Amino acid sequence: MNGEPIRVLLVDDQVLFRAGIRMLVDSQPDLTVVGEAADGREAIAAVGAAKPDVVLMDIRMPVMDGLAATAEILREADPPRVVMLTTFDLDEAAARAIRGGASGFLLKDAEPEFLLAAIRTVHAGSAVIAAAATRDLFAHFAAPTAPPVPREFDELTSREKEIFALAARGLSNAEIAEREYLSEATVKTHVSRILGKLGLRDRVQLVVFAFAHGLATAAD
Repeated sequence: MNGEPIRVLLVDDQVLFRAGIRMLVDSQPDLTVVGEAADGREAIAAVGAAKPDVVLMDIRMPVMDGLAATAEILREADPPRVVMLTTFDLDEAAARAIRGGASGFLLKDAEPEFLLAAIRTVHAGSAVIAAAATRDLFAHFAAPTAPPVPREFDELTSREKEIFALAARGLSNAEIAEREYLSEATVKTHVSRILGKLGLRDRVQLVVFAFAHGLATAAD
């Protein structure tokens, strides 16, 4: 961390829920809540005013829901990371949001430590938020037919394809390192190269890519 706390925006129509998350986040020295919003339209304005690093975005809200707001926010230059909050672990709306560029989703009853770790992970650019859960989500809502695999995938080395397959299953760098008899640093380097070659932003987008192109089954 460069000394500046991670700036978090809370978006949820339940005042008590926001208050609880604010207390939790503000209790951490490296995190700070810079704003709140009760609906998607307020969220768009708050992002412009507060310039958060991470937005915790409820999916179902009045006036404008989290899906529409997220799509609008991610169209801006240098947008914040957006994490969807949902009460359902298999939520089609969450799947649509992740396809649209959100960095993952969290259940609203997640353990406090998991939520805090998720904020830090997303801010660091890794976006390994519930990658396994994200995989389950896409398995449930997978498209019946997959488009052709992009040419970029064929440019991966055989080792990179092996690591891609494991990452698509939601395995962490440590788990991949153990399986492949590599160091975590080496795995991290491989994952970064894979993301770069495929033009993907993070590991959650890697899971989306795997399912979108029918590559997820090869990871089983």
